[in-house]
Amino acid sequence: MELQEYRNQLDKVDDQIVELFKQRMDLVKQVAEYKKQHNTPVLAANRERDILYRVTGLCGPELEEYTKILYSTMLELSRDYQENRLSAGDSALCQEILAAAENAEEFPNRAVVACQGIEGAYSQMACDKIFSLPQIMYFSRFDGVFRAVENGMCRYGILPIENSSAGSVTEVYDLIEKYNCKIVRSLKLKIDHCLLAAPGVKLGDIKEVVAHEQALNQSSEFLKNNKIKITVFSNNAAAAKYVAESGRKDIAAVASANCADLYGLEIVSQRISNSDHNYTRFICISKNLEIFEGANKITFVASTSHRPGSLYSLLAKFATRGMNISKLESRPIPGKDFEFRFYFDVDASVRSSDTQTILSQLEKEDFFTFLGAYSEVF
Repeated sequence: MELQEYRNQLDKVDDQIVELFKQRMDLVKQVAEYKKQHNTPVLAANRERDILYRVTGLCGPELEEYTKILYSTMLELSRDYQENRLSAGDSALCQEILAAAENAEEFPNRAVVACQGIEGAYSQMACDKIFSLPQIMYFSRFDGVFRAVENGMCRYGILPIENSSAGSVTEVYDLIEKYNCKIVRSLKLKIDHCLLAAPGVKLGDIKEVVAHEQALNQSSEFLKNNKIKITVFSNNAAAAKYVAESGRKDIAAVASANCADLYGLEIVSQRISNSDHNYTRFICISKNLEIFEGANKITFVASTSHRPGSLYSLLAKFATRGMNISKLESRPIPGKDFEFRFYFDVDASVRSSDTQTILSQLEKEDFFTFLGAYSEVF
């Protein structure tokens, strides 16, 4: 038999499969209506287990694993279809999000903004890129920024969330959950670390370097090669100011070139990051849900049930709709051993029916918090 003849036969089988799939999903729709009337949960784990056991037994050992994958996917689609029908139109969260989106305006140029650190900090640089005319209030710690936003002292706050080489700022993720602020914008900022010291100081004179832990991690190769003692500081700009005020000739700071001008220091070495491709992503938070024009990314946190395949089921909701998860971060659940919550960044618009369907489904989970819809600028 020629290849084309095999393909023709496969096409006929595919046509039959599609017709049977349509029949199956029509029955699934009727099951969903029954469950809605009788207030029955969508997931019937024992029923799905029985189905997998039965169908894999029908196909023989050679195709057993393939059949399990096929039917696991089909059962996932069936659950998603049921959840979609059960949650359609009754999501309070979606109504709140759509109301905020309907009132969307252009992002403001002027605002009172909280930043961690002092003048010259990367957070300040990010703030000046996000806002044209910000009034900045500085706080020594990340939680100070969150409290300022929560208490209404500042409308917005700027915080680093992840770095391209050093990874996530886990403290900020934990504080997002604690304070439940909303993300209204994000920014990717190019980070060019420099080694700053008092005028006249040479690299060979330096015995100690001070900086934020993230900056030290991002410059670890340079510091290791020069065998310099490191000391963690709360903020890079604060470290630069400390070096300027110390009067010492054996100490330097890792900070931006701007800090050299601000605090009367000199650049001993430029671009000391481990990678030239060194970016930090900052988020802009607010107390209330604000959605501005052009919002094309959503962030939420969710926990899954402690059973095999639960995270896969959550991921499948996006995969089956062709939606890209651009970031997935896990954080331990306090007081529970080896159980985690997951932070998702998804490229999606809240105006999309697919997005609304997924959010409606997730709203019914044991733990789910929507953290914002926003756009990212560079």
